Formats: sequence, structure tokens, C-alpha cells
Amino acid sequence: MKEWQIKPKISSDLVARHPDIDPFILQLLYNRGLEDEASIRSFFSVAPYYDPFLFKNMAAAVDLIISHIKQNDKIVVYGDYDADGVTSSVILLETLNILHGRAEVYLPDRVSEGYGLNKAAINQIAEQGFKLIITVDNGIRNKEEVQYAQKLGLDIIVTDHHVLPEQETDLPPCLYINPSDRHDNYPWKYLAGVGVSFKLVSALLAKANLSDKQRNLISERCLDLVAVGTVADMVSLLGENRQLVKDGLKVLNQNKRLGLSELIKIAKINGDRPLQAWNIGWQIGPRLNAASRLAHANSAFALLTTKDADEAKELAVELNNRNISRQEITEEISAQVEEQIDPDNLPLVIFGVAGPEQIWNEGVIGLVAGRIAEKYYRPTLIITRLIEEAEFDPVTKKLVPKKISFKGSGRSIEEFNLIAAVEEGAPYLDKYGGHPMACGFSLIGEENLRHFQDKLLELAAVSLKSVSLVPKLKIEATLDFSMLNLELAEKLDLFAPYGQNNPQPRLASYDLRIDDIVTMGFDRQHIKLRLSPADPLEAAKSRSGAIWALAFGGTQEYQNLQIGDRIDLAYYLEVNEFNGRREPQLKIVDIKLKDKA
Repeated sequence: MKEWQIKPKISSDLVARHPDIDPFILQLLYNRGLEDEASIRSFFSVAPYYDPFLFKNMAAAVDLIISHIKQNDKIVVYGDYDADGVTSSVILLETLNILHGRAEVYLPDRVSEGYGLNKAAINQIAEQGFKLIITVDNGIRNKEEVQYAQKLGLDIIVTDHHVLPEQETDLPPCLYINPSDRHDNYPWKYLAGVGVSFKLVSALLAKANLSDKQRNLISERCLDLVAVGTVADMVSLLGENRQLVKDGLKVLNQNKRLGLSELIKIAKINGDRPLQAWNIGWQIGPRLNAASRLAHANSAFALLTTKDADEAKELAVELNNRNISRQEITEEISAQVEEQIDPDNLPLVIFGVAGPEQIWNEGVIGLVAGRIAEKYYRPTLIITRLIEEAEFDPVTKKLVPKKISFKGSGRSIEEFNLIAAVEEGAPYLDKYGGHPMACGFSLIGEENLRHFQDKLLELAAVSLKSVSLVPKLKIEATLDFSMLNLELAEKLDLFAPYGQNNPQPRLASYDLRIDDIVTMGFDRQHIKLRLSPADPLEAAKSRSGAIWALAFGGTQEYQNLQIGDRIDLAYYLEVNEFNGRREPQLKIVDIKLKDKA
């Protein structure tokens, strides 16, 4: 049973300050932290991008890059293996090449190298004669590795968006561009890695000897991948990110990038309808991420950069198949973790740890952590076991582990700052990183693992002492049935693109009657309910009389509902277009069955 949490209603003072705005729409804006006239106007209008040179180190970074281009030096873009990192790498590489830079990309392997800069890769880069490293979507916590690269004679520029180290002395001693820096003047603090990369691209173009038309064409060409990386990385979709994604979706829907077009076609992503942000978050992003989860991110990079139709199709098929495998592996590991959980005796923090005979793919353990955390509403850490050293036992004729290490990925709930807790457990860890809702870490030995687990449970006992640990369903507003019409559904479309901090408005209506039940789909897995107000007075106010509510894959969950039942409903209000007709439709999120008289 989910706990419905209705957002606080706006004050009469706020309504009085905005007499020209529908109070319901004003409520949704308030829920997003938008109260003043300027921020509301900016939300609904086309906003110009901020000047990239507002970053304190941008001008110096651009000058350094231009000097290396003029000297014909080799430049490497050092990326990350997720969708944000790959898209960041592609747009910077393409721009550097257009500007006649001798640039290549290096993407680390998720398993053998892990996140961020590493010395082995730096050695390889130096040996191949590169003179400048530009990181994208990583590097802000790699002080030691940056110093190592500098000792080898390499210049380095860090572009990142992750949280800076608490101590300024732990920052890398090089030019860095990061909107999270509280000492920086850049107005929007929540760019994705690809957003920061785009800012560097924009600054380079501003300094290049190009016409305005050429600059605009090159800049626009990047925007499809800016949208993909921004949505896939789940950063805030307010402020500048919102405008970047809106503009990027326009470019994405023009199907200019061969590899993405093939992936969309092979995966049957949009059915000839315009792509929306959710298509990126739930369909495109996971397929790009599947590259590094099960193999190497180079295949995602190749898909986004190929100019060959046959290669594009081959890579699209490969990534789609990898995503299917990723889903199957996630299901298998989730089932094994469930076996370790006693639903009647849940700890404050759930730890799923691979047993000695279990092999958990570390590329998907974060997905498993997210699934378990959502189901049980507990901070969850999924930890896989790795054998660092082993000896052959001649008696058992088996390899006996001599040195065990662990890699983990965590997902949290709003009431528990996971990265702060992980930092408290840092003495037991080898590496770690993340943010309040997610983390990654590694450690060596069973003893360190036990101490780390104990530390997090100790911290949770304090911070979650008075927290109701049941799944929460955040609802933006309640609506009378009479308000559910096409006009309002069309107004809600103006809030798209949806994402972090700007979710699709989740609403609730109370005391509805089920007038009809229809199942649909190949195996009748979808269910539709025809609803009307149970209260005759409320029914009389409704223009539509009744409205259909749909739950995809919901037949089993709602199999006990009957015609005549009275329910409270949580839902999304959408526009349904079919055979040229437009009408309002509800997408079911949750149902509470009211007691029968």
C-alpha cells in the first residue's frame, strides 16, 4: 500500500499576486519552485542560453585548447561509459575535428578501469603522443591522476558536473569547468556532463574564425545528443536544461544522426510519433547504457558517430539485443537479492551481497538497487564479489580465493543522504563517489565490508528514526472530476518535456465510480476503466459525463475490481489522439478501493 502525499496548497496571497494564471496551473508552477513572474515567464517561453564565458575558467580553457590546435598537437577527449559521458565525448570530438584539431576519444572500461581517470590509461595516452587531455563528465575528484598526467608532460582540462570534493585542497590542480562549483559565476548549477561539454563547444565556436551561420549549424547539430545525455543522466529539467532538451528534441525528431535513427527504428521506439523526453529516459538512454553494462561503451560511441548505413544498422541491432540481455540479467540478480530479504523484518538499509558462488554483473547492480529501493522504500546497496587473487588447491582441485574485493552500487530514498553516509564509511572503502540519491564504491576484504555495513546501519538508525518507511506517492494536486477535460489536458502538455524536478503532473480525484471495465492487448494484459463521479451532484457538473482511465499491464493488479466499485484514483491526465479525434484520458498510477456500503 502506497502512502499518498499531496503537495501543500498554494496560498491565497500567491493567487492574488498572479490573477491572470489559472490557480491549478499556478499550483503546479509553485510545486516546481516557480513563484515570481520572471521564472514563470521563463518556464513557458523560449529562453536564450547563458554565456559560456560566465564560467570562471572557460576563457583560459578555450585559449589552451586553441593553442594546442594551432601547434597541431594530439588531443584526447577522456569520457565516461554512460549515455551522458558518451554523448559529451561525441559533441566535443566532432567540434574539435571541425576546428581542425587532431582529436580522439578515450572511454574507460566500466569493469576493468571504472569511473574517472586512471594512471594506466594516462600512460597509454602519453605513450601515443597526446599533449592535452580534456575530460568530460568526470575528473573533478581525480587530483592524484591529474597530477600524474602533468608529471608526464600532459596539459589537462577537467569538465565535469559532479559534486566537488568538500576540501578545496582535494580539487585537481588544473583548469576545471564545473557548474557545481559554488565559487563559480555560472547561473545554472545543474547541467549534465553533456551540458558542460556543450558549453565548452559553444565557447570554442565563439572564438573560432567562422560565420554566424556556420557557428549556429555546428551548435545545432550537437543538440540532439545534448538532449539525450541530459535526460538520460536524470538531472533537473528546469532552467537552462529545460531549454536545451526542448531544442534538442526538435533536432532529434529531424532524424539527422544516422545511428540514432537506426536505433529508434530497430527498437520501435516512437511508432512514427514525435519523440518526447520519456522516449529518451526509458528507451534510448537504456540502450546506449547497455553498451558498457555488458561490454564496452565504444559500441555506443560508434553508433552515434558512424556515417555508414550498414554499420549503423548492425550497431543498433547489437545495442538493442544487449538491452534485452541487460533486462534478463537484472531480473535474475533481483530474484537472488529478493531471496536475501525478509519482507517481515526489513533492515533500515538493505544490503544485497553476492555469495561466493554467485556472479553478479557489476554493470547492472545499480539498476537492481534502484528496483529494490523503490519496492521496499529503503536505502539499498547491491554488492558484487570479485576474486583479486586465488590459489589452486591440489586436494579439492579448485581455486581458493586469497584476496576478495567488492564493488557496490546504491540507491536511496529522499530522507537518507546516501553519499554523506558513504563518506562517513570512507575509512573502510577503496574508492567511492555519487550524490545524495545514488553512489558507487569499492572495498577490499570481508572485514571492511562488515564495518561499512555496520556504519551505514548506525547512521540510518539516527536519520531514519522517525521516518515512515513505506512507499510514497507524491501527488501534485487533487481535482474535481468536472475539471478533467481536453482543455486542461492540453494545458498540461505545456509543462513538457518532463523529467527530474519537472515530472509529469501526477494528480488525484476522489470517490469515482467504475461504470465499465475493458481488457485489451494480445493477452488482455491492459485494462481500461470507464469512470464517473459517484456523487450525483458532482456528476451533474461534469461536461464529459464519464472518462476512460487506462493501466498498461494492469489487468492482473486490478483483476478484483468490479463495475459499481467506488475508488480514489491517482493518475496522469493526457490527450488521447485516435482516428483524428482528441479526447482526455487518464493514465492510472494507483487505485484505492473505497469500502463498499
